[in-house]
Formats: sequence, structure tokens, C-alpha cells
Amino acid sequence: MTPASEHLDLLNTLSKMKEHNMAEGPASAELRKDRLQRAIKLIKENYRDLSDAMSKDFGHRSAYQSATADIATTIKLLKDAIENLSIWMQDQPVEAPEPGMKAWIQHQPLGVVGIISPWNFPINLSFGPLASVFAAGNSAMLKPSELTPKTSALLAELVARYFTPQELTLVLGDAEVGKAFSALPFNHLVFTGSTAVGKHIMRAAADNLVPVTLELGGKSPAMVDEDADIPQAVERILTVKTFNVGQICISPDYMMIPENKVDSFVEAAKAFVQHSFPTMQDNPDYTSIISENHYKRLIGLLDDAKNKGANVISLAAEGEVDYDDRSRKIAPFLIFNVTDDMDIMQEEIFGPLLPVKTYAKPEEAVAYINNNPRPLAAYYFGDDTERQQAFARNTISGGLVINDAMTHVSVETLPFGGIGPSGMGAYHGIHGFKRFTHEKAVVLQSEDGASGKRLRAPYKDKQAALEEILNS
Repeated sequence: MTPASEHLDLLNTLSKMKEHNMAEGPASAELRKDRLQRAIKLIKENYRDLSDAMSKDFGHRSAYQSATADIATTIKLLKDAIENLSIWMQDQPVEAPEPGMKAWIQHQPLGVVGIISPWNFPINLSFGPLASVFAAGNSAMLKPSELTPKTSALLAELVARYFTPQELTLVLGDAEVGKAFSALPFNHLVFTGSTAVGKHIMRAAADNLVPVTLELGGKSPAMVDEDADIPQAVERILTVKTFNVGQICISPDYMMIPENKVDSFVEAAKAFVQHSFPTMQDNPDYTSIISENHYKRLIGLLDDAKNKGANVISLAAEGEVDYDDRSRKIAPFLIFNVTDDMDIMQEEIFGPLLPVKTYAKPEEAVAYINNNPRPLAAYYFGDDTERQQAFARNTISGGLVINDAMTHVSVETLPFGGIGPSGMGAYHGIHGFKRFTHEKAVVLQSEDGASGKRLRAPYKDKQAALEEILNS
């Protein structure tokens, strides 16, 4: 199928979904809950097959990581929407300026929402946005990643089994299909992926004035302050850096630590990894890099850093290789003496490599963070309340976690999203409901129409009264 015919086929599908929405009218609370419950049912009844497909796509993926991040967390988001959508849907009264006049905000579905989901959490980042999209009363077209072909094919089969094509349509295909998908006149488009691709998505959506939610990435920093508990900070940062082997958009992408803490940091890191992963290559808990291209890119980042003077410390299990081409498993690495001309400090890493910069004064660390593009997340470690607040006040990021990493994404009542190069728009919970809802202003005029009378000619007497008010 040619790109042009692919676009026409997708456009035809979208048009039919829009026509159905208009004919049926806004989805009731009962229908929205039913769609959300069917999404839960799809995941629960097929989670073993979904986990197996994800593992095959990755080469190997920890079953526990899939069950936690892609299955349980997604079900939690869907259940939260079911429990709250009746409240979210209620009209919101606002104070009217005239006696007898009434005003309120009505929450209307947008229509058909396009979702382009990535490969790193293929269930969570497909059905997580769907929780908000369905709660808001919309239908959706979903384009999953071609880098997880087995998972995407299984999802296509399951979606067709649990949903009608008017509710949810799944589109399979490569980057060319994704390009045609992003150019469709959706009522809203959600993209999760890299900043570079996000720019193309936004350009394509602009031709149809389609509003976008971009969940991008960037380089999320972790600052360890002078009073931080080093073993605790290491444990919490490396827990996330080794979860899905760092293939997470909010994984810590570099660290800032005091100059005098380097030795204790390295010692704590070695102890933590040895305890958590006494072996890696044959360890079912340790996940592979998604593809050969991504694997080679990560090895290239390491080699580039070494060639430019970085001090690279492998945390591989004793007696094991640092990385293996067949398993595509890469041990965690600490990279010291990093400079901004190194590729690893310019690209989002998406792997178990952790650059570490040192600072003499905390102000230097904050200044470095602020001199770089605004990240999707920032992490601060330190127990002084005033310094915690100062860091929160003086840095800008999509989200901030103090004395942990990634925790904010599990709090459904918080918005999840980026800022600037790390994205625009946020979802989860009520924030997602609002994101995929049109908040329509509604006014019921008073019986005497007092406010409207001020606009009627003649204006002579009204002008004098108005000037008296303006001059008072």
C-alpha cells in the first residue's frame, strides 16, 4: 500500500468514527465505565500472553517488571477513572455577574483522539492515555510501536475482540504508517516518544490545527545535596535506572553529586548492584535492550565518552562481561569526568548508563540544570526542608520527586507531563479527563436580560452612567 492510499484508508476509518460519534451523541457515564471495564478485562484476561509477547519483543524482559509497570499500574489508572468519572462529568457552576443569570462549565467529549504509543511500556502507554480518553467520553485510534511487533499484533487481535471499531481502532505499521497517522484530522492527538520525533508530530498536526499532547523525554537530572544519605540516594536512583534497564522516559539521565562524595557513591553503587543483580546475563530479573540498533547506540555512547576522557566504571556482576551482543544485556555503568561535548550528555540515554557530574557548591548544580533544556522530571536528594523548597522553586521540570525517583507517576491525582522540550499537556486522573474534554462555557440569561440591555442603543444615557462609573 502506498503512503497516499494508506492515508486515505486511515482517513476513511477516522471519518466513520466521527460520523458514528455525531449520530450517537455524547457517551453516557454508563458507557464510559463499560469501556473502561472492558479495557481492564482485556488486560486481566490476557496479561500472561501480553507479558510473554513483551518479553519476546525485548529479547528478554523481566516478567515482574511487565506485571508491575504495564499490567498492575495500568489497571490502577483505569479503575481510578471508573471510580471518579461521575464526579468529573458534573457541570461546574460559576458565579454569574448579574442577579438571575446562571453560568456553568459543561464538560464535552472532544470526539476521536489519536494515540501514538512507544515501545518501552507498550501496554501502560497505550491504555494509560485511554483511561483518560474513555473517561472523557471519546473514542480513539491507537498506533502502537513497530519495535514491539508481537505485542502490537496481539493488542490488535484483543482490541478487535473487546471493542467495536467505532470505540477503539488499532492501526499497525511502520514509521511511514505513523507519519500518515499523525497527519490525520483528529480532534486531539497524543504522542509519547522522543523530542526529535515530537517535533515532526507537531508539524503534521498543525496542518489540520489538531491540538496535541506531547509526552517527550530529555535528560532528567538527579541532584544529591551535601546532606543526603548517599546509600539511600544510590539505592533509589539505581532501582529506577535498572528497572527496564533505564528504558524509561523519566529515568535519571545524569547525576550531580558533591566532589567529596565520589568514593562513597561508587562504593554504595557497587554494593547495591551486587545485592540486586548478583548475575545479569542469565538473570530473569534483568531486561534486555529493545533492539540491536538501540543496543549499538548505547555502546556507541560509552565508547564516545571513553574516547573523550571519561572515567567509565562497570557495575557488571563479578566474572561476567560488561555487555553481550547476543542477549543485548548491558550492565549498569557509572561515567565520571563527563563533559558537554560527549554524546552521552547531549542525547537522552534510555539505558543503564549513568553520567555523574560533580560540583563544589550546590548553586553550581542548580545552575547547570537550569542551563539545559527543561526536563520531564527532576530528582532531589537531601533532608533540609528549606533546601528542598529552594530546589523546587529554582528549577523547572515536568515533575519533581524529593528523596526518590519516578514516584510521582504512580500518584493518579497528580498531572503527568513535560514542559518545553520535554513535552506539553498532562494527563492522569482528573487532569487527563480535563485534557481530553472541551470545557464549554454556558450562560443562562436572566428573565429581564439586564446584562444584554446595556448593549442596546440609544447609548446617550448609558454613556453618562458608564463615565460616572469609570471616573469614580
